[in-house]
Order: sequence, then C-alpha cells, then structure tokens
Amino acid sequence: MDAADLDRQAQTLSGCIPPLLVSRLLEIGHSEEVEAQARRGEWFCARAWAQLLSDQGRQAEALEVLSPYVATGWWSAARTQAELLESWGRAEEAIALALPYASTGGLPLEYFARLLARHGRTDEAVTRLSAGIEDRLLAAALVDIAEGAGRDEDVAALLAARIPGQHRCDSPWCCHRLDPDDAIGLLATIRERQGRVDEAIALLRTRHITSVNNRDQLADLLARHGRIEELRAYAVTDRLGHAAQRLAEALEERGDVEGAIAVYRQSGDAQDFRCHGTVRLAELLARHGRGGEAVDVMRVLAEAHNGDDWILHTWSNLCLAEGRPEDGLAHLDALAAARGGEEDWDLYWIRLPLIAARDGVDAAVAQACSHPEGSTSYAAPHIAELLVAAGRPEEAVAVLEQHAPENSNELAGHLIDLGRVNDAVALLQRRDSELVSLPGPALSSTIPHSDSASHGCPADNTQAGQPQVMVERELRGRNSPHGTAQTRSCGGEVVLRLTQLALQGGDPIPGL
Repeated sequence: MDAADLDRQAQTLSGCIPPLLVSRLLEIGHSEEVEAQARRGEWFCARAWAQLLSDQGRQAEALEVLSPYVATGWWSAARTQAELLESWGRAEEAIALALPYASTGGLPLEYFARLLARHGRTDEAVTRLSAGIEDRLLAAALVDIAEGAGRDEDVAALLAARIPGQHRCDSPWCCHRLDPDDAIGLLATIRERQGRVDEAIALLRTRHITSVNNRDQLADLLARHGRIEELRAYAVTDRLGHAAQRLAEALEERGDVEGAIAVYRQSGDAQDFRCHGTVRLAELLARHGRGGEAVDVMRVLAEAHNGDDWILHTWSNLCLAEGRPEDGLAHLDALAAARGGEEDWDLYWIRLPLIAARDGVDAAVAQACSHPEGSTSYAAPHIAELLVAAGRPEEAVAVLEQHAPENSNELAGHLIDLGRVNDAVALLQRRDSELVSLPGPALSSTIPHSDSASHGCPADNTQAGQPQVMVERELRGRNSPHGTAQTRSCGGEVVLRLTQLALQGGDPIPGL
C-alpha cells in the first residue's frame, strides 16, 4: 500500500472495488467481504467499513481500519479520519491531523480552514485563506467563512483589489488563478447577503464570462429575489440562453407553466440555446402530462439535427415513456435512411429499448447481434442491459464475460447480484495494465465464455501476428448502472495511455 497507488484507485476507480459496488456489497449482506478487503488495501472498502464501525460507536476499531492508509501520507485517508474525529467531538485531534497537509494549499487547505472556522478559530482560517486568495477554490471558501465571522468587508476589499486588470479571461478555464470575473462573482455574493442587491446586480453586469457550468449567477440572483421582469429583460439579451432557462424554471416554480412554455418557445431565437432550450421544453411538457406535445417537439428537433445522439436519446426515451415505441422506431428508421441507411453503433443502439418494448427482448438482442459492431466490447453492456431489464441476469453475465476486462464494473455488479462475490472481487482487482492486441479484438480469452448462454454475440478472435503492447485503461462512464461504461461515444470515455513497454523495444505506437 502506498499513496500513489491509493490515489490511482481513487482517481480512476480501476483495479479496485469502486464505491458503488462497495455499497452494493453492504446492502445485500456481504459486510464480511467489505471488512476483509478493507484490511487488504481496498480504500473504498476501508472508508465504508470505518464509517459503519463509527455508526456503531466502535471508534477505536474505525481508526484501526484507517491507520495503515493514513500512514502512507495520503491526504484523502487523513481527511476521512479527520472527518470521523470531528463527528465524534474530537475536533482538536482532527485539526492536529489535518494541519501538516494544509501547507500544500488547495483542497487540504480549504478543508483545514473550514474545519478551523467550524470550531471557533475563524480569524485563523481567514488569515490562512487570505494568503491563498489567488486560488479560486480558496477564495470561494474565504467568502463562505467570512459570512459568520463579521469579516465581509475585509474579504470584499481583497476581492475588489483583484477586479481591475488588463487581462480578461475568455473562458472559465483560461487561468488557474483568481481572474477578475471570479472576483466579481464572489464580491457580488458578499453584497447580496449584505442586502445590497442592486450593487450585486451592477457588479454582475460587468462580467466578461456570464455563465459557468450552464448557470448564470445574475439570472439566479434575479430569480431568488423575485425580480422576474428584470430577469425577462436579461433573457432577451443573453445569447447563451441560460437566463431564459432560469426564467422558465422560476415561472414553473410559481405555477405559471404556460409562461414557462412560452419562454422556451421564444428562446429558439438564441442560437447557442436552440437545441438545449427545445429539450428543456420537451422535458417541461412531459413533467406536466403533455407527453404527446413533448414527442412532437422533439421530432422536429431530431429532424433538424439528424445524427446528434443525445437528441435522439431524448426522443427515444420520450417515445418509451409515452408507450409509443413503434413511432420512435419508424422515425429512427426514417432518419437513418436520410443518412444513407448505415449507422454506427453509437446511434444504432438507441433503437434497442424501443425494439424490446415493441417486439420483446429476444428480438432486440437478435437485432443487436446482426449489427457489424454487435460483437464488440462497447456493444456488450447495451445487450446486457436489455437482458437484465427482462429479469435474465445470468444471460447478461454471459454476454459481458466475453469482454470482461473492458466491462469489469458492469460485470462485477451483476456477479455480486448473483451471489458470485469472489468472482466479482477477483475481476475488479485485476490491474489495468494488460496485454491486448491493437487494433482491437476483444479480450475475450481472459474469462472463459459461457457455453450455456442463450444470447450474446460472438466475440472477435485475436488475429495471429498482431503486435502485443501494454496499455493502461482509465474508464469513466455515465451510462452504466454500476459506475463505469465502455462505449465509443455514446456516454463513455475511454482513455488509452501507452506505458513504457513499446513494441519489442521499438518506438511507442503513433497516435496513442
């Protein structure tokens, strides 16, 4: 166990038992496995087991579980222990534990300062954070802490001094330091909570970047204070459409659904918001029992943006929710024909739930397997999902086993549900660095195929003579029910990093 390996686990959720599956093990009664793995270097098991012991009042045992992790000097382990100590009323011990890490700045300093402030040492927290105000994270923490310390004006002065300047960022990722727009936003937060709302609004109107993470601070402020007409006027000038979105949300919250619908219909003039605004409109209509209208709205958008998978996903889900799979399939077929009739898997698989709803799961699986990419590792989770939804998890496991390394989290989740905990743990603990062939036949030889499976597309066979290279997979997905999905472009990201092993001593493969 060392800090670098623990950090790799936490960052990539690979080569370990990830937190969602740790929770699953505990939920279905496998606490003894979590305890055992916690003592074998599985960080997420250790964190969950220590919390469980804490909840049972077994403080000494909880600290014993965390001790070897904290001993590595890894901040995340130290923070977890400090959080437990604080929850037990042992704040001074928590402060002493976190203190050495605070000197590194960033997240450890933010946590330490907030810890100090929670326990009556606000002035010290403000002093420490003020020295690091150029860090956006620390500046935001400083503004939060100043609220209850009577230090608003001190912090406001620090922020105001950073607003002038020649450089103005043109994106939220331009600088790692506190740029003028950050300072404006934080100063506006202080002015708003002081009741100086007009000053806050005036400040926010001077920003160069108006939205971060699809939220506009000025629009949110106007909505909070019920200044709907000002928000409506702002929405007219906001080309991003985020002010219009906040206006529609505010009107819906007030029960004015028709007003919210009108806002989204009018926001179609904002080029940058046209697609997202239409999707928001469809979602609003569906929430209020007008699913048929929502489907019609999305049909027009899908025709205008044929091939945008996220739009087609929304259309498909609406058709399913409305019990109209045949309409969804007919339209998807028409759109595919307009594109020339051939579809890559990232668009093709959208139709599978619709086929299952109309014709049954067997028809959907057969259709999936007929696709040229139906035997790939990134198709396997979609086929497995159909089978699980039909109450056939064993068959889903057989499909995923054909591509086990690429789909380890999904497969492990289903193995746990079937009671095959040892198999799941062994699969998850396999390190990411494995010999694979490039270009990509599936790693189907790692786990034997299930001959008894009634479904599953045949895996590709490794071609003789292809070079073997060592790669490390970092898999981060959004579509998997178990936390990781291997897809090409429909909701997951696969990052391949070539390790120092090259082709028989040659140069690394170009393009990786």
